[in-house]
Order: sequence, then C-alpha cells, then structure tokens
Amino acid sequence: MGESMLGYYVRVEEDVHLYVEDLNPKGKRTILFLHGWPLSHKQFEYQFNVFSSLGYRCVGVDWRGFGKSDKPIHGYHFSRLADDIRSVVEALQLDDFVLLGHSTGGAIAIRYMARHQGFGVSKLVLVDAAAPVGFTAETAEHFLNLASNDRPKMMREVAESFFFQFITRPFEEWFLHLGLEASGWSTAAVIKMLRDETLYDDLQKVQAPTLIVHGVHDQVIPFAQADEMKQSIRHSILVPLYYSGHGGFWEERDRFNHEVHRFIEGELT
Repeated sequence: MGESMLGYYVRVEEDVHLYVEDLNPKGKRTILFLHGWPLSHKQFEYQFNVFSSLGYRCVGVDWRGFGKSDKPIHGYHFSRLADDIRSVVEALQLDDFVLLGHSTGGAIAIRYMARHQGFGVSKLVLVDAAAPVGFTAETAEHFLNLASNDRPKMMREVAESFFFQFITRPFEEWFLHLGLEASGWSTAAVIKMLRDETLYDDLQKVQAPTLIVHGVHDQVIPFAQADEMKQSIRHSILVPLYYSGHGGFWEERDRFNHEVHRFIEGELT
C-alpha cells in the first residue's frame, strides 16, 4: 500500500475553513489528531511518521485560528471548536476512528465526546489534556499580557515550561514558529477559554474506551488532573510518562507511540 499525503480545506461555517492534512488516506484505520494551544497539527510529526508506516491513516486538523486554517474573530469556545471537529468528521465520512487530543486539543476532544455522543469515535486518547480545568486566572493574565504586547516572548516562555527533557535550539525555533502561525486574537481568545470554561460535567459523559497519557513533570497541566480524569472517565487507563513534561509525544516519543499503538490494537487494557 503506497502512502500519500493530501492537504485540503473543510468548510465548517459559511466563512470558515479548517486545514486538514491526510496521510495514508487508504490506511487500515484512522487516527484523528487534535493539537494543543497555540500550535498546529505539525506538532505530531513524530506520530504521523510512525503510525502511517504501521498502516494507519493519520488525519491532522488545525483548529480555527491556528496553523493553516482560517482565522476568524469569532468561535473560540469549546462547543464551537467541537462542532468544527464534527464538521470535519462528517466531511471525511470518518467512522470507527481513534480521536487523539493533546492539551487543549484533549479538552476539545472531551467536549466532542460529550456534546456529540462520541460520534464516529471508537477509542479516545487524551495526552496531557487541559481538563477538567485549564489555566489559572494568574497564568491566563500573564499570557494575555504577553500575547497582546510581545507574542514571541510568550512563545519562548511556553517552550521553557513545556518540556522536561532538553530541547535543542533548532527544535525550539521550530516549536516557536508553530505557535506564531496562529493569529494574535485566536491565541488570546483560547487563553480566555482555558481560564473561563471547565469540563467537569463532560468527563462523565465519555463512553468510549480512553487512554490517558500524562507527563509526571508536566508544569502546564499538573499530573494530578490526569488522576482526576481517570476517576471520572469510565473505561479509562492512565499511563504516566516518567521522563516527560507537557510534551511526551516528543520527549518519550518511542514509548508514547508504543503505548498508543498497544491501546489501539487492544493490547493495553
């Protein structure tokens, strides 16, 4: 089976289109990836490489306001972002797929599961998910100030708190570039969303088998929140990453990919 990469746009509102990257579209099973704030689907490069080689279809979506997607002024709350994902799922006619979300993408995935009754999803993977709460008021105020006055400095601070393991300067520059592809208004709007919205009621509505993967040294979303999600989501498994912060998909990518693969294949129960 030959691999191919398709890039295209899906309309989610009359004037809003999301960018979708679709690797190995004839793969045996689909994994739909939702990135974290303020990045893009490109953060999953080291998952796309591996899972496509294992025969999976890998679909990455840039939320509205981020990556290559349209950047409207409106629509930055969990329900609208979850509705956007529903539009993508319907446009691509996805079914029996794995939904994988990192950080805020994990929170969006949870709202999708609750609001749309897990439409099309057979398994859920939450990676350092920003749930049931996101930013404290103090953290949000700090990032909002930087987003309004020195967004490159904000991204530098995000990078400094994101990883537990050492990252090279070239990798850091790549990471900063991903965040700066977003618009300033969408960056700030999602900070406010993470400050003001919670997902306590959503967690108990998740019905699909769920893998929770969380870095023990996460400074962005404390590991204690992974324990809380484990208690609230039925049929969930928690896998701690002992050498990772908020970026286990990169910091411990071999183990991360292995555990996600085992879960998808039913070997991790």
